[in-house]
Amino acid sequence: MTFGSSLFSEAERAPRGRSMALLAACVMVAGACAAGTVLPAARPLVVRSGARVYAEEGRLSEIDAWVRNQQENIVVDPTFLIVEKRSGEETYPWDGLRIAGDTAEVLVYAGAPDTGSFLAFYGHYHMMDLHERLEEFLPEAIGFEGYELERAILARVSDAWLYGRAAFDTPPYGPLDELLFSKENGYLDAFILTARPEEFEEARIAWRQNSPGEAEEYRRWFMETFESEPPGLRSPEQG
Repeated sequence: MTFGSSLFSEAERAPRGRSMALLAACVMVAGACAAGTVLPAARPLVVRSGARVYAEEGRLSEIDAWVRNQQENIVVDPTFLIVEKRSGEETYPWDGLRIAGDTAEVLVYAGAPDTGSFLAFYGHYHMMDLHERLEEFLPEAIGFEGYELERAILARVSDAWLYGRAAFDTPPYGPLDELLFSKENGYLDAFILTARPEEFEEARIAWRQNSPGEAEEYRRWFMETFESEPPGLRSPEQG
């Protein structure tokens, strides 16, 4: 994650138009829901191993309320930009985040453009934190910093992805599915701290001390669920 100045070319800014069009469509759908239209029936989420995640309709309705509010702000607020920069490789939400002034840039895998609408949330939360507006969108994280803040943000991104996948049949995407399944199975700390051990070294040490054996338990669960090592433990060949 990098914060600092940068200039964006027209080519880099162009994807924002497509992303904002998609977000605007989502806002209209969510607006219809707010007007009384029932959300689509929740679909169970299944990965190749057969592992499943189920979403309760009541929970999706709660997520819908804040997703709608946040999407609308991303679309219509003229005080900032969320810019998508295309990547030729699959990326996690934190990969390549850059914030410069009123612009946040997020990396979006070119093979999964629909994920841009969800990765925009990640950039938006960090933008709101830097501009002291986090209470508008993540009030439970006021006063958080470092790992606590990152955990709260990724938990929200995971819930938004659950909403998209379960209610609107958004196509699967490995990195966000890994985040979602880890959170829903109680392994959010393990997922983040295994993937980013050096960035959150103190939190990782505390986690391993307070939860002995969980690191190996998480690794076994991840291997069974996704048939690969978790991020942070993969060989270069595994990606």
